[in-house]
Amino acid sequence: MSTLPDCLYCRKDQRLTDLMIEIAPLQVSTLYLFKEQTYRGRCVVAYNGHVNELYELSDAELALFMQDVTRAARAMKAAFNPAKINYGAYSDKLPHLHVHLVPKYTDGPSWGTTFTMMPEPKQLLDDAANRGLIAQIKQALG
Repeated sequence: MSTLPDCLYCRKDQRLTDLMIEIAPLQVSTLYLFKEQTYRGRCVVAYNGHVNELYELSDAELALFMQDVTRAARAMKAAFNPAKINYGAYSDKLPHLHVHLVPKYTDGPSWGTTFTMMPEPKQLLDDAANRGLIAQIKQALG
């Protein structure tokens, strides 16, 4: 029997693959493309260990995690040129440290307000479009 917590980020099971596509490992986290793309380029940076709060990390781990978040945000800016990137770290229903990186565009949804976590109707892209977004992000990650 697995000692992993029943957490989609830790188990990397179908619950995760139903929501996200892995883009790349980072220093202490993993970068994912969120399949729901109302906000073009939306990603998630998930910490590799099972913690829920930033304060559970050592100072060194926290610095590395924030470097990962920053690196991902810079890549998103380079790839998609949003006017702003919103950061969301909620974990109310999914207790695992992760940050939503949500590109916002002045002519796009929710400009000037908080992004909608699970907008309806869902904007799901086909595999080719997802691969295209991932390629842009990977190129910008270097």
